[in-house]
Amino acid sequence: MDQESPIEALDAIARSVDEAFAAARDDNDLRQVTARFTGRDGSLTKIMKRIPELPGPERKPFGQRVNEVKGLVERAQSNAAERLRSEARARELSRPALDITLPGRRPRIGRIHPCMRTMHEIIDVFTSLGFDVAEGPEVELAENNFDRLGFPPDHPAMDMHDSFFLPSRRPGDRVLLRTHTSTVQVREMLSHPPPVQAIMPGAVFRRDDDATHSPMFFQLEGLMVDEGITLSNLRGALEAFLTRLFGAGVKTRFRASYFPFVEPGAEMDVECLICGGRDPHCRVCKGTGWLEILGCGMVHPVVFESVGYDPERYRGFAFGMGIDRLTMLRYGINDIRHLFENDVRFLGSL
Repeated sequence: MDQESPIEALDAIARSVDEAFAAARDDNDLRQVTARFTGRDGSLTKIMKRIPELPGPERKPFGQRVNEVKGLVERAQSNAAERLRSEARARELSRPALDITLPGRRPRIGRIHPCMRTMHEIIDVFTSLGFDVAEGPEVELAENNFDRLGFPPDHPAMDMHDSFFLPSRRPGDRVLLRTHTSTVQVREMLSHPPPVQAIMPGAVFRRDDDATHSPMFFQLEGLMVDEGITLSNLRGALEAFLTRLFGAGVKTRFRASYFPFVEPGAEMDVECLICGGRDPHCRVCKGTGWLEILGCGMVHPVVFESVGYDPERYRGFAFGMGIDRLTMLRYGINDIRHLFENDVRFLGSL
């Protein structure tokens, strides 16, 4: 059987256009039918490649006829698209009516996490006292986390069981997730000459996990360095802070303690706001009636020497507190793990 001529093939395509588009039942069908004619492998596309088979005088009229058929395809495609839109609209109108009198569903509005609310309140108190806010990286060098702060080599915090050490890219570097935001104190003193007056909020990481400790928790530390700073400046700032945070009736105590990077060192306690100091079985204060909320003291001269400050000229104080523990006191939470279990019912009740 002889092969169909280009002109005969083109006429056959023209006769099939209307029937092909009339069979389309959805947008996917419509795209497939259109591709059958004008796609990369479509019949019209292929017929154009047969023009060289025609004698020279017939080529121009043939090209014009191809354009006429292409226009026929475009009009059929447009009519079919309009038909499908009309059919879809008719189906939509034939469905049961939507009852617009039903009350709407209000979107649930999120809120700031209790730890973040407490942190923002603490920052507001200290910035009102003239402190700046400083931040630093959570992945730190052990040099900044321990060495420059005067930690002895055999200090328990240096043990792998107390800190999350990480692989280092450079030989000799000891890298870890910071165990306190004191690293930011070091960075501030290395980059700024005295006076320095700043607080350092952020997340820290330690291998602890019980009712009052979490492997990741939020901490805020503060530092003031200048000439003539005394222990009374430290206590005055902390008393003003606690009064603003817990109210004028809050009971506190200031007792001596040891920290490698301060001398003298102290801890500040508040009366347990969970049991009021009256429950010997309280899980939070462990029956003591008091809860340690921060450590503090006068910056050790060794720290000043490690950052290039003159310890004979400058004095300073530093303090650090756990935001999570303060949040527990503020909201009456008896287990720190409730703050990180992501129970929306619990968090929404605070």
